Amino acid sequence: MNLPGGVRAAVERAVAQRTGRDARVSGVRAVGGGCISPAARVETDAGGVFFLKWGSGSGTPAGLFDAEARALAALGAAHAVRVPEVVAVGGPEDDAPWLLLEWLEPGAPDARTWPGLGRALATLHRVRAERYGWQEDNFIGSLPQANGWAASWAAFWRDRRLAPQLEMAVRAGYFDARARRRFDALLDRLDTLLADAEADGASLLHGDLWGGNVHVMAGGQAALIDPSAYHGHREVDLAMSELFGGFGAGFYEAYREAWPLAPGYAEVRRPIYQLYYLLVHVNLFGAGYVGSTLAWLEAVPL
Repeated sequence: MNLPGGVRAAVERAVAQRTGRDARVSGVRAVGGGCISPAARVETDAGGVFFLKWGSGSGTPAGLFDAEARALAALGAAHAVRVPEVVAVGGPEDDAPWLLLEWLEPGAPDARTWPGLGRALATLHRVRAERYGWQEDNFIGSLPQANGWAASWAAFWRDRRLAPQLEMAVRAGYFDARARRRFDALLDRLDTLLADAEADGASLLHGDLWGGNVHVMAGGQAALIDPSAYHGHREVDLAMSELFGGFGAGFYEAYREAWPLAPGYAEVRRPIYQLYYLLVHVNLFGAGYVGSTLAWLEAVPL
């Protein structure tokens, strides 16, 4: 696999600065898993193995890797869940955006993997903020995600999450007037439907916790990758993890033992939170997700 020349040179400079010696890329191997940008395992003759991803054409929004790097740094600073260390991120002077991370050698899960991740996630969620939001807007996939601070969780979930994605989908013609009225009825009821969530307060979230963003390392420990971090209600991470599955035995039990959930999660709040990610999938991938989104919408007890 070949790296773009400008990215190769920038990575070599970054590794040289990190190690204090000249560095040349000596090996590149493509790795899968990303749908936004190409990625590779990179070795250099200065030592060390790294994970690299870079922008390809217009598919990588400006600022995406910078936001990811800052989110990884915030999660790492919490000392709760394992995340890859940020080695370097490309600057405006580079030919293409890029992000260089610590290489986490992949492995297989064992009996400790999922309970350990459940406990670690509960610990991460103990990192609190006074309000809901983040210090900057970021991205969900390749779509922009607004994070302006809000004192009310229901207002944040309505104005920063559901409403922007709904408007995008309506403009694209995915929902008719009847569906829009049902969505509007939900938005009008969020203060009541999410009232029990306010007591939990604002937790530090991964923000995009599906199975593909869990990386099991050699030795069995799970790390989290590709965050879309902000401070929100902790059940959002759990709801996203349940939307597409893939989390092994013991994960949810361990989380609930560490921090029990208030009544109403499965019946009320989970489908409301999952609706956001389904709307994102509608806007990213098209009409194939419209049916499931409407089914989730109808499941919310208004």
